[in-house]
Amino acid sequence: MNKKEWEEKVVGSFIKKAPERKREFKVSSGFVVDRLYTPEDVGVVDPNYEKKLGYPGVYPFTRGIYPTMYRGRIWTMRQYAGFGTAEETNKRYKFLLSQGQTGLSVAFDLPTQIGYDSDHPMALGEVGKVGVAISTIEDMQTLFDGIPLAKVSTSMTINSTCAQILAMYALVAESQGANIAELRGTVQNDMLKEYIARGTYIYPPEPSLRLATDIIVFCAKEMPNWNSISISGYHMEEAGATPVQEVAFTLADGITYVEKVLERGINVDDFAPQLSFFFSAGNNLFEEVAKFRAARRLWARIMKERFNAKKPQSMMLRFHVQTAGCTLTAQQPELNIIRVAMQALAAVLGGCQSLHTNSFDEALCLPTEKAVRIALRTQQIIAEELGVADVIDPLGGSYYVEWLTDKIEEEAMKYIEKIDEMGGMIKAIESGYVQREIQKSAYEKQKAIESGELVVVGVNKYQIEEEIHMELLRVPKEVVEKQVARVKRFKENRDKREVERSLEKLKKAAETDANLMPFVFECVRSKATLGEIADALREVFGEYRAPEIF
Repeated sequence: MNKKEWEEKVVGSFIKKAPERKREFKVSSGFVVDRLYTPEDVGVVDPNYEKKLGYPGVYPFTRGIYPTMYRGRIWTMRQYAGFGTAEETNKRYKFLLSQGQTGLSVAFDLPTQIGYDSDHPMALGEVGKVGVAISTIEDMQTLFDGIPLAKVSTSMTINSTCAQILAMYALVAESQGANIAELRGTVQNDMLKEYIARGTYIYPPEPSLRLATDIIVFCAKEMPNWNSISISGYHMEEAGATPVQEVAFTLADGITYVEKVLERGINVDDFAPQLSFFFSAGNNLFEEVAKFRAARRLWARIMKERFNAKKPQSMMLRFHVQTAGCTLTAQQPELNIIRVAMQALAAVLGGCQSLHTNSFDEALCLPTEKAVRIALRTQQIIAEELGVADVIDPLGGSYYVEWLTDKIEEEAMKYIEKIDEMGGMIKAIESGYVQREIQKSAYEKQKAIESGELVVVGVNKYQIEEEIHMELLRVPKEVVEKQVARVKRFKENRDKREVERSLEKLKKAAETDANLMPFVFECVRSKATLGEIADALREVFGEYRAPEIF
């Protein structure tokens, strides 16, 4: 296929369904720019072009998964937010939507993430601190009060208690009159990375994988527009992984999830289009762009050659990006605005589908409204002012970027092959191999910072004497007390026998091979809380204790 054939066969039919944003795109000098540039445009013959790069919307998707990319539709601007109670977070969501945000992204507090209600003794001191507290379906109703879930796309960063949160969300949407089959959004639901880098697990790996797989299978049948998992490299990068390791370990996790669903007898093309990914955008702009391109090409190859996927959608690596939290500094915090802008630019040049930009004050506190607005405006400037959304994969063909793309793909594949030799990702995690590899990289990076070899402006070079005078967002004590009281009141005003009956059914189902999602839905309908459902499964599955790695 040459460029003209691609324009006629691929772009032409796509534009009929989804027109581009403008009739023509121009640079400041007045030149009209084409949607894509290839060796043909500069009179070069490249015999490997189609095999290695090809065209947007066509295998191996190196240059993008859609034929028109951002010329047709700008990426989803999805600012991650959540703190205190559902009421407080609901106000923040409405503020963000009023400022031009195009998708919601929910951060949950630590008790919610590890299966404790706000009134549990283990939740003391953590309610509403790093996200919103959601213990009941009433909390979920409050969180999305006045927000039509049939019209908004929502991403939820939840893993161990993903089943409960998804059920609550779906039932709240139903109460608004929505059809759950038409809901759009994503649940993270990636348990493997919890054992590698994040730590918000409850159950041992096998039952956790079972729950994650149950959700993928359930969504394939009941919520076909919903992304049933967001396979996450972001947290590995935050823990110290290199870009190569982030790609390798994320895709190795993806391979494991695909294998688990295939074991259920589901055809790969019936669920693979609902798989999504989540990466970090770090400081080295060109390396990050190459990382995204390499991941896209490598996943396409894996799905086609390893899993015999037939649908193009099954081979597309659709991914969300968040700028790197680990690069934010408490020193000279305003400099984080610049870091975030460059990282966001890398995500866009790399072809992300949605993007969160961190707020400059996050090394000090939960983000304030002013900081969040600046973070969102950063994305809007990139989309509206820089011209980078006018041409697809504008760095494609750069000698440096193409070399980096090839190199990252090659080295990531070596890791994947090694993990295969070890018996797969679960064995590699249980042996501590993946964790040790990341910890080695983190150690080397820290040594480089401390020696000054790796410069962090404002930290180990260009320091100043300063007093930080910034508005800091705190969660008031009375807000926490209100949440705890509300949960207790909810538990008192319900049919306790109905709750116990539904929880008992869930426990019995957990002892079989049944898909647990319908039973979780029944528990939520009976007004069982998130913590009570987690406790019922704890009785069957037990709790995980991480091994010593060093």
